[in-house]
Amino acid sequence: MRRKIKYLILVILFTSPVSLSQVLSNDSIVVSLSLRNVVDLAIRQSASVKYVQNTNVNYYWRWKNFRTSFRPQLTLRGDLPNYSHTTTPVTQPDGSIEFRKISQIKASSQLSLSQSIPTLGTQIYAATDLYRIQDFIKTSVEYSGSPFEIGLYQPVFAYNYMKWQQKTEPLIYEESQKQFIESTEQIALQATSYFFRYLQIQTNYTLAENNLKNSENNLKIAEIRKQLGKISDNDFARIQLSVFNARKSLNKARMDLKNADFELKSYINLDPNQKIELTIPLDMILFSINTEKALNEARENRKETPYFKRRLIEADRDLVRAKRNSGLSGTLVGSYGLSNSAGTYGGIFKEPEKQRTISLSMSIPILDWGRSASAVKLAESQRELVVYDVEKDIKDFERGVVVQVEQFSLLRDQISTAREADHVAENGYLIALKKFQSGEISITDLNIALSERESAKRDYITAIENYWESYYRLRILTLYDFELDQKIAYGNPMLDTK
Repeated sequence: MRRKIKYLILVILFTSPVSLSQVLSNDSIVVSLSLRNVVDLAIRQSASVKYVQNTNVNYYWRWKNFRTSFRPQLTLRGDLPNYSHTTTPVTQPDGSIEFRKISQIKASSQLSLSQSIPTLGTQIYAATDLYRIQDFIKTSVEYSGSPFEIGLYQPVFAYNYMKWQQKTEPLIYEESQKQFIESTEQIALQATSYFFRYLQIQTNYTLAENNLKNSENNLKIAEIRKQLGKISDNDFARIQLSVFNARKSLNKARMDLKNADFELKSYINLDPNQKIELTIPLDMILFSINTEKALNEARENRKETPYFKRRLIEADRDLVRAKRNSGLSGTLVGSYGLSNSAGTYGGIFKEPEKQRTISLSMSIPILDWGRSASAVKLAESQRELVVYDVEKDIKDFERGVVVQVEQFSLLRDQISTAREADHVAENGYLIALKKFQSGEISITDLNIALSERESAKRDYITAIENYWESYYRLRILTLYDFELDQKIAYGNPMLDTK
């Protein structure tokens, strides 16, 4: 009856629109969880995934900030108002100084539209401004301003940070998106580790329960045999000892199960009072993986590809910056517009005068005792070192993918062997138990069969664990789902609400 209830719960769990978390909120039901259920819960509601999502949001807004920084910026500035009533020294035409009372209110405003041109490192702008001053002592009001003005700021032979930023920032954002998927897969791998730790201990607990039950049955048979004089005192004592050992093993397994239960539920953010039971994930698809396909997917999907490219670009950038900072550099600043002053606001726009400004500032190092040359040599050396490191890291990265594919392929045979060994050991123990109860073998032979059974069961679960952990490591290394033959993708719900 209990098995039918569990089956009904699983049917409801996978066929109804009710979410898994809603089902698990009912702590009066023992829910069987598969590995995929545990991984899904970890990805959806663990504390680790919240951190990963927040990190991804941070990079998203960094990318948005970068993109908007090179778009036209419309800005309004001003002082409204600037009032002063004081006595201040005023220099007279003959050079003497007299103290005069000042009581005035000033107001100014400027509306400007600016635009950066990253490829040239240029900044251009168009602006209009107005200045008003009201003197309370002279009881006068004056206006001045520029109805129209355009200008530019142009570095000459200088380091253009905007040009290099346009090369590196898209790569940083691409890295962050791939890192988000990788980090989510890391959570799946960690959940897998907690799952199998719980499953191993759950298996130990089940074995301990069965061993205690069998040991107690053996003791009852031994007591009857002792009354009939068909068992020695030494063998009877060993059977009693096996009961005590079975009880100790069960108590230890019970404590270990509580600890594993706490760790798993804490990681996947599950109600501590919810009763769960894990099922052995036997739904492995023992497929073959083409090494070249795995390498191509890893190169395309992993963050290392844009990261390696960015490191080379940054090395070139640092070299260019060292050269630009050690040679001739200048800055060209120019503007053209109209300006005027009047006693009324409208008077500013009547016959305004042209205004032009242009300046070129230069910097030429004459004597720096080899400082500029050494800075360039240092940048060249660092660039060569980066090129060497990137080449080495690419080889190590690709080798890691190849090794993981090879290990994954070897684990298929290991699972088959471990499954057969578990089946043989289980049958051997059942046969040995019957023979012991019929008096054909000693307690020593039964304990040997018991030990072989427990060892084979643990080895089988370990083989399954190695398979699934290798599978998720391969997913992490390639960010590709070979089971569904598609790239792995996760949406960030924190960005969906922005």
